[in-house]
Amino acid sequence: MMESTYFEEDDLLPLSGIQHFAFCERQWGLIHIENQWVENVLTAQGRLLHKRAEEPLLKEKRGDLIRTHAVPMVSWKLGLYGVADVIEIERKGKNEIRTDIVEYKRGKTKPDDRDEVQLCAQAMCLEEMLGINLAYGYLYYGETKHRHKVDFSEDLRARVNMLAKRMHELYVKGETPPATKSSKCRNCSLAEICLPSIGNANKKIDAYFKKLFDELKEETGVTS
Repeated sequence: MMESTYFEEDDLLPLSGIQHFAFCERQWGLIHIENQWVENVLTAQGRLLHKRAEEPLLKEKRGDLIRTHAVPMVSWKLGLYGVADVIEIERKGKNEIRTDIVEYKRGKTKPDDRDEVQLCAQAMCLEEMLGINLAYGYLYYGETKHRHKVDFSEDLRARVNMLAKRMHELYVKGETPPATKSSKCRNCSLAEICLPSIGNANKKIDAYFKKLFDELKEETGVTS
């Protein structure tokens, strides 16, 4: 990795991983560090939805609107590369051009910000590549068949920067975060591989042996 604020090509990480990372750092580690992946109904549905949207650089023109699919993108500042599902460019009058970025998702809006984080990261890539500023973008959900507007606030941009930095730190170390069980595990395709119950059990075992060791030191009078 470069010492400056920019990354080398060999250090780039998949942009799609920031969604996994925002959802669960361990899930990201299993996929992007340990190269493990298991398909389930949810991931299969999402893959099919993206397949419909991703025809590489296919362009559609409707009046003054140009819609381009599967647009490659990169940010040397974030150290991320990936593909945007849809970029829309529309001429508004003589001197104004509107640029929108659209990400396709299965299901509906989620209780956390994983989708918003991924969309914002894509926008930051596009801004860096084209020298433009994007105030917002859209998430299109397959279940509701509606676009959900996402404002690219300073807080959301800061979170993208923080998550990207943390991803690179863990990737350089080759470190997969430990398992912790939560309600998120129910729909995770990697639940069987992750074994969060084992992770929690290890914590209990560590606590047990620490207690046992402390009692032994007290009985024997050993202080170190």
